[in-house]
Amino acid sequence: MVRKSVTIRDVARRAGVSVATASRALNGKQVVNTQTRDRILAVMEELGFRPSPAARRLSLGRTLTVGVVVSFLTRPQAAERLRGVDTVLTDSEFDLVVYNVESVQKRDHYLASLAHSQRTDGLMVMSLPPPEELVRALREAPVPVVFIDVHTPSVGQLARVIGDDASGGALAGRHLLGLGHRRIAFVGDALESPFGFTSSRDREQGLTHELAAAGIDIPPAWIGHGAHGRYEARELARRILSAHDRPTAIFAASDTQALGVVAAARELGLHVPDDVSVIGFDDIEAADYVGLTTVSQQLFESGRLGAEMLLAEIEHRSEHPPVARLTPELVVRATTAPPKEGRG
Repeated sequence: MVRKSVTIRDVARRAGVSVATASRALNGKQVVNTQTRDRILAVMEELGFRPSPAARRLSLGRTLTVGVVVSFLTRPQAAERLRGVDTVLTDSEFDLVVYNVESVQKRDHYLASLAHSQRTDGLMVMSLPPPEELVRALREAPVPVVFIDVHTPSVGQLARVIGDDASGGALAGRHLLGLGHRRIAFVGDALESPFGFTSSRDREQGLTHELAAAGIDIPPAWIGHGAHGRYEARELARRILSAHDRPTAIFAASDTQALGVVAAARELGLHVPDDVSVIGFDDIEAADYVGLTTVSQQLFESGRLGAEMLLAEIEHRSEHPPVARLTPELVVRATTAPPKEGRG
């Protein structure tokens, strides 16, 4: 015999209230007094009532879905931010839908459609600067949009969580200078990005400004720009470290690239940090595992703050878009040390 499922009408009948009152109690509406709500919730528990997701969405007038548009999902930076988002949404009634972007066309499609499609109650955009022609539409979208790790001026009137890449680069420079290094190289992304990424450029600028304040310039031969990736960074570092006149330290714009630099040094028979110090940026999980000195941009925290901000905006849109700022932090491990000539 198939047991009949309990409906909201059954709950209302047992609690002695109208269906509308039972529904309002279920949805947490303040118009139901506390004593009545407690009685209704107790009846729901007693009868084993489980509202259907579809009915709940309909009664709330929401999709109970949050969308995240993220660039290059397989990169560890994206995965760590999504971990922070998931931590918040796990304790909510919202489902998470992830939209992976690896082309400009895909980015433009998602940003142009998702915030206006009634498929989501809110949208997070990670590390993807929007094209200028879409900014106004995103600002006027019927659902809130929160940007994470996007630094272009065009998003200045949108909710966002941002770090400070230039300060992080300066932090790396101060660390290496404090150890006694004066021969410092840089490995980062290509200067031109079809997505408009700015992080590698800003980190390089932070480094060069810090070194310039100490009277140090980086020789052009010690600067390597290329596609973002461990293997590409390894080849750039091999070129820099193979020269007779080589640096004593290399700052990489990401931990992924720093791992490529470490691999290149070892292939050339150089010891890290005895022959060359290496410092990265991000503080991904692998950085701790291999003992990489790095600059933490608080990836997990940025995802967590972004999710909390979006849920708050879904509940009540702010008159002025909120902004959360994260400060980079130096994490010293085993890949940086004073240069040989600076030791006693």
